[in-house]
Amino acid sequence: MSAQAALPPPLLALRGVSRDYPSGEGVVTVLRDANLDLHRGEMIAIMGPSGSGKSTLMNMIGCLDQPTRGSYRVDGEETGAMSPDALARLRREYFGFVFQRYQLVNVISAQANVEMPAVYADMPPDQRSERARKLLARLGLSERTEHRPNQLSGGQQQRVSIARSLMNGGTVVLADEPTGALDSHSGADVMRILEELNAAGHTIILVTHDAKVAAHARRVIEISDGRIVADNGPDVEGIARAMGSPPSAPSHDARSLRMRWARFSEAMRMAMRAMAGHRLRTFLTMLGIIIGIASVIAVFALGSGSKRKILRDINTFGTTTVDIMPGSGYGDRNASAIQTLVPEDAAALAKIPGVIGASPITQSGQTVRIGNREKSASLQGVNADFAAIKGYRLAKGRWFDAESVRSAAQDAVIDSKTVKALFEPGTDPIGATLIVGTMQVRVIGVLRKSDSDLYNNSGLTMWLPYTTLGTRLTGTSRLDSIVVGIDASATAQDVERALTRTLSMRHGRKDFFTNSSDQLRQMVEKTMGTMTLLISSIAVISLIVGGIGVMNIMLVSVTERTQEIGVRMAIGARQSDIMRQFLIEAIAVCMVGGLLGIGVAFGLGAVFNALVPDFSMVFSPMSVVVAVLCSTLIGATFGFLPARSAARLNPVDALAHQ
Repeated sequence: MSAQAALPPPLLALRGVSRDYPSGEGVVTVLRDANLDLHRGEMIAIMGPSGSGKSTLMNMIGCLDQPTRGSYRVDGEETGAMSPDALARLRREYFGFVFQRYQLVNVISAQANVEMPAVYADMPPDQRSERARKLLARLGLSERTEHRPNQLSGGQQQRVSIARSLMNGGTVVLADEPTGALDSHSGADVMRILEELNAAGHTIILVTHDAKVAAHARRVIEISDGRIVADNGPDVEGIARAMGSPPSAPSHDARSLRMRWARFSEAMRMAMRAMAGHRLRTFLTMLGIIIGIASVIAVFALGSGSKRKILRDINTFGTTTVDIMPGSGYGDRNASAIQTLVPEDAAALAKIPGVIGASPITQSGQTVRIGNREKSASLQGVNADFAAIKGYRLAKGRWFDAESVRSAAQDAVIDSKTVKALFEPGTDPIGATLIVGTMQVRVIGVLRKSDSDLYNNSGLTMWLPYTTLGTRLTGTSRLDSIVVGIDASATAQDVERALTRTLSMRHGRKDFFTNSSDQLRQMVEKTMGTMTLLISSIAVISLIVGGIGVMNIMLVSVTERTQEIGVRMAIGARQSDIMRQFLIEAIAVCMVGGLLGIGVAFGLGAVFNALVPDFSMVFSPMSVVVAVLCSTLIGATFGFLPARSAARLNPVDALAHQ
């Protein structure tokens, strides 16, 4: 039996393989009817001039490209109908590539470059790190593991490329012009290493036009005009040696959750390295996100601060109040003829659950004199609960009590304007006697000045017991209105309905109307909500513009890194791996931009609060969470198209991209 008949089944088998490429309106056939059997352990040189089709044949062998016609089997598996991920699996498990221009990723170290194929093969981090160090040490680079490619010589970079080709076992090492970019000494070192690998059982396929390089191989295949024109037969010696000691590949469980997490974390590290390697571009990409996120948070903070201040100002008028007045509403011509509100109504309303107090109100305009000073003032007759209901605070003195109301005491509380109008500067008004109309009253309290109090927008104001005003000045028990204070824990609408129901039952009809300060509160909240929504819409537009910027920059990044993508695909990266990396990078850019935007917003808030002490921006945890979610969503949404574009690149086209 001949040596040819005793050969084992081929590792790689091509039958009638042809490859066509479109050219204008027609096609160009670059490879024609290639028939080859390549066995484990052979050292093969594929020779031919430039344009002969030898690189196309190598791409077919390495599963970087697929034939237009014919059959190609790898270890018995037909590749013609395989998906891109299935072809990536073959590249991971069987092939290692050594490129003429090294094709190393410049932003990572030599060891990280060597580890890349094992990342896509789901090798555990500690195992792949140890294997990468051993391979680099084996190739004389133990002192260069942390150096980046641009810190290594051409020969050293090619050794890193060789180490990378062996990371997953390197059953077949495809070397495309491995010495083409090297000087003679470095080229000789590389060829020596490849011969040693072949002696260890690796199948070496050299693609070259250099006869000196081809001379190192024991089998030479010549190709011309796309056809195989010569083949000196199988490398029997190498095949026999490989049958005795085939190269071993590291084993690991790719299905474990730990491996999946390792793949994700490695993609995250790669994204961080890419961002760090292009700091200015990354920052400019982030800028739109930073501005958008800062705007969103600042708008919410301004809206919350404005709302809090307005509601606080409203609260200075007292608790939530309900004013009850005769008639059917403001402007009712018959309101003056309706005289059904009496002090007993206020006493009845004060007993309703949720009510903290009710005060009758009578009003009158009178002349007030002291000494030779005489002014017109508005008098309000109220009870002892009125100050608490309205939230009024005294600058000095006290408010009249229930006994003063019962006895119709001639006591009065005046506002700061009245003090200024009737008393000399520095004079203490407490205890002073004023002539109000024809009645003497004693000043027992001065109301604290407050810019938010409604009475400050009127003239001089004095408060007396309503009994005093009715019996001693106006001579009537008729009430102009009743004010009711509602407890903060109660629902204003429910209490208001109870007030209406009670008073209607007492009067036998509804001859009054109500006006609640809670309506003002609700109106403020609704208005602030509308304004916040409007300004937030503008901020969201800013975020969308920032997201479009991210997408454009990522598309540019894909173009710039097309060769890198091709290398990753050549060493076994799945489409999902490429997509995951670029998607994570887009999300990471937006998340970091979002965090910086949050920092900018808080910085602006600190400056604003320092410059405007009576108004503060109020930041809520929810707005921060929304901002982070928005930035993540923007990264995922606008990063998807570039990531998918990268994942769908053809490995051959990507590697050939300049």
